[in-house]
Amino acid sequence: MTAQRRLIICIVMATLTSFAIVIVDLAVGGRPDPPDLRAAATLLDGPWKFHTGDDPRWADADADDRGWDTIDLTALPGSHDGDVGLPDYVGGWMAHGHSGYSGYAWYRRAVTVPSGHASWEILGPTLVEDGYEIYWNGRLLGGSGRLGSRPRVVGTRPLRFALPADAPGTQGVLAVRAYMLAGSGRNADSGGMHTAPMLAPHPISDALHGVQWQRTIAGYIVDAIEPLAMLAVVGLAIGGGFGGSHRSFLVLASIALALTAARRATNAIAAWTDLLDLTTYAWLAEFMWIPVMAAWTAAWNRWGQRPSPMVDLLAVVLAIAAVLGTTVPSASLTACSRIGSIALFVWMGARVVRSGPMRTLALATMASIMASLFGGELLDPVGVPGIWFPFGIGVSRSQYVYAIAIPLLAILIARTNTVAEPKAGHEA
Repeated sequence: MTAQRRLIICIVMATLTSFAIVIVDLAVGGRPDPPDLRAAATLLDGPWKFHTGDDPRWADADADDRGWDTIDLTALPGSHDGDVGLPDYVGGWMAHGHSGYSGYAWYRRAVTVPSGHASWEILGPTLVEDGYEIYWNGRLLGGSGRLGSRPRVVGTRPLRFALPADAPGTQGVLAVRAYMLAGSGRNADSGGMHTAPMLAPHPISDALHGVQWQRTIAGYIVDAIEPLAMLAVVGLAIGGGFGGSHRSFLVLASIALALTAARRATNAIAAWTDLLDLTTYAWLAEFMWIPVMAAWTAAWNRWGQRPSPMVDLLAVVLAIAAVLGTTVPSASLTACSRIGSIALFVWMGARVVRSGPMRTLALATMASIMASLFGGELLDPVGVPGIWFPFGIGVSRSQYVYAIAIPLLAILIARTNTVAEPKAGHEA
C-alpha cells in the first residue's frame, strides 16, 4: 500500500471517528431531563415581578414591588431556544412590553422551600441575555459575569447556588438582577431571562446540574472538534514541508484554516468558560471572517498555476471594504464586499476547471469552502436552513459544511504532498 493511500485511509478513519463522537454526544446531550429528577425539583416558572432600571434595594425581601410589571416565565410545551435547544424557553423582556430596552432590569418572586433536613440549591437560568446576579432575601448568592458600573458579561453556563442553611421550611424572595448589552443582534424576543431557575435538594441538584452541562457541552461540541480538525490539517500541511509547486497555496490555506479554527473555537470558549467576554466575542464574530475570506482568496489564486496579481489586489480592496462596512456600519458596503469575493471565487473556480491539477477534488473543496464563507448568499436563497436540531441539539449549517470541507481539504493536501505536479490541462 502506498504512503498516499495509507494517509488518505487515516484521514477517512479520523473523520468517521469524529462523526461518531459528535453523534454520541448529541444523542446524550439531547435527552430530556430525567422525569424522576424533574419531579423532585421545582421549576420556578409562572409570574415574576419585573422592573427595568437598577436599584440594589430591590434585592431586599421587603422591597415594595406592588407597582411592578409581571412577566410569565411559563414555557409552552416542547419550547426550546433556536441555538442550542435548551428546554423551557420563553421570550425575553422585549417580547413582554419592553421593546428596544437594554441595560439593567430586575425579576422578583416569592419561593417556598420545603421543610426537612435536605440542603437546597437554586439552579440558575441556563439562558440569560446577558449577565445576572441572583439574591435570596437580599443576600447575594452569585451570578454569571460581573455586574456594576462597568459590567463584564460572559456566556450563560449552568450554575448552581446554595441557599442558606436556615432556608428549609421558610418562604423567601428570590431576586434576579439581569443586564443586557446594547448593540446589534437583538430581536423582538431578546432581553433578560429566557429560562426559569430551579429549586432542588441535594443530591437532585447535583444530577440536574450534570444533565444541564451535558446539554451545554453537546450544544458546542462541534465547535470544539472542528477547530482541532482544522489544526490537524494545518499540521498535515506543515508535515509535508509545504513542498512542491503548491507551497504558496499550502501556506496561505494553513493561515486561513488557523484563523477559522480560532474563530470557531470562540463559540465553545464563550459557552463553556468565562475566559471570553461577550463584547470581545461579538467583535471577533464581526471581523474575523474578513481575514479568513482574504486568505482563502489568496490561497486559491495560487492553486496549480501562476497567481493573478489582479485577484490579489481585488482581495485586498474587498477586505478593506468589508472592514469599513463592518465598522461604519454599512450593510451595502459589506454586501458588495461579499458579492465581489464570491465573483472572485467563481472566476478562480473556472481557472481550476480549465487547467488546474486534481480539478475535481480541488473544485469540490473550493465549493465547500465557499459555502462555509458565504452561506447567507449561496444557501439562504435555495432554502437551506441555518440550523438543524438532530437529537434536539442545534447544529448550524456552517458546521455541516465544515464537516465536508475539512476532510476534502485534508485529502487534497495529502495528494499535494505525495503527487508530482501534472502538466497543465491534465487532471491528476
